[in-house]
Formats: sequence, structure tokens, C-alpha cells
Amino acid sequence: MPMSLLMKEGINTILFDLDGTLIILHDNFIPAYIKLLSKRVSHLMKPSKFIAKLMMASKKVEENDGSDTNENVYAKTFFPAIGFKREELEPIFDQFYEEDFPKLRKFTTFRPEAREVIKKATMKGYDLVIATTPILPRTAILQRMEWAGVADVQYRLITSYENMRATKPNLFYFKQILEEIERKPKECLMVGDEMKDMMAAKLGIKTFFIENSNSKLPPIIPEPNYRGTLNDLIALL
Repeated sequence: MPMSLLMKEGINTILFDLDGTLIILHDNFIPAYIKLLSKRVSHLMKPSKFIAKLMMASKKVEENDGSDTNENVYAKTFFPAIGFKREELEPIFDQFYEEDFPKLRKFTTFRPEAREVIKKATMKGYDLVIATTPILPRTAILQRMEWAGVADVQYRLITSYENMRATKPNLFYFKQILEEIERKPKECLMVGDEMKDMMAAKLGIKTFFIENSNSKLPPIIPEPNYRGTLNDLIALL
């Protein structure tokens, strides 16, 4: 099998962003998610209070400095703020992700080229990482991967709030990935559609910017090594 251009450059691992890269999330996905989740606990508290504390806890996760997992940072902030113990609400949230979260699939769009790029990368022998923003539990990541048609291959790592101690664009997030998969920056390519994905370049990770009408990179972001579509990436593999 001929060596691909990326492999000639020493890349053996590809980090894929999920939302906006391997699957399209419509603008109403997040509002619908919050509405469904708040409805699950509406018998315990007003949705307005729940949403405010949820946003506060999410912000704390975004500010995580690596001292604890995102899950624990979230829990330490959220549950005391709403006045319930973790063990009281977690069964409700588990039920939400099992019964309600799948309803959000209608607010996403499948990208055939996403499955194609993952399949070809696997066939070519690249190690793969799902490097999605880890502020949701693993089940929410796995379900979206299923909707994207990319859940049936082997990944070195899937980032979620259970296993990560920071989130994009914090460089610690990318450092932790490198540590977990035992790779040097120069061996990796980060594929994503947002500024926060391209921050990986500051560690020496090569980047592929998935361009779309909503994606703009400010001058502070290093120029991506590659730009284009998933089909352009397929051609490089």
C-alpha cells in the first residue's frame, strides 16, 4: 500500500473534532438539549434556575486548569448550587441520556464523507482520536458518533468529561491527549472547524481546518497546515 502524503510527513495519528466536523449540529440543537434536560427535572426546580446553574457549572468546566476531571469540576459546582445531592439527580440524568437525548438526532445532519474519511484513515493504519469538546458525558459523545456513522471503528481515545481535565481551547487539553496516546505533537494532525481546534498548532500539532461559511480564524491562530473539506482530507490520506 503506497504511503500517503501525511504519513510521509511523519503523521501517524489523527485527532478529529466531532460537532461541525464529522456531524453537522443545527443551531437549535443546544436550545433543544437544554429544554429537554430542564424538563426532566421540572418537578424538582424551575427551569430558569436549573438552566442558570447548568450554565454556571459549564463555565467552570471551561475554566478547568487540569487539577481535576471535568466531570468532578462540574459536579462540585452544579449540585451544591441547586441544592441537591449528586446521587439524587444522577439517575434522572442517566434516564435523560437513555430516553431523551436520542430525540436530538433530528437536529443533526449526517455527513457521508465523515464516515468515508474515518474508514479510509483506519484502512491506512492511522491511529484515531475523537477530540470533541469534553463538557458532556461519554454517552452523549458515543450517541453523536453513532449518528455520524463513525462509532464502529477503534479509537485510541474518545474525549469526554469523565476522562479529561480541561477543554478546548486550553492547551492542557491537547497536552493530556498527547500524554494519553503517547504521541509527540509532530506525529499528530488535528482536524476541526473552529478556532479552538486550531489552537493545537501552538503545541506543534499539525492542523487541518475544515472551512465553512461560519468558520473564521483570527490572526492570533497559527495558519493551518491544511485547509479544505473532508473530501480534501480524504485525498491526503
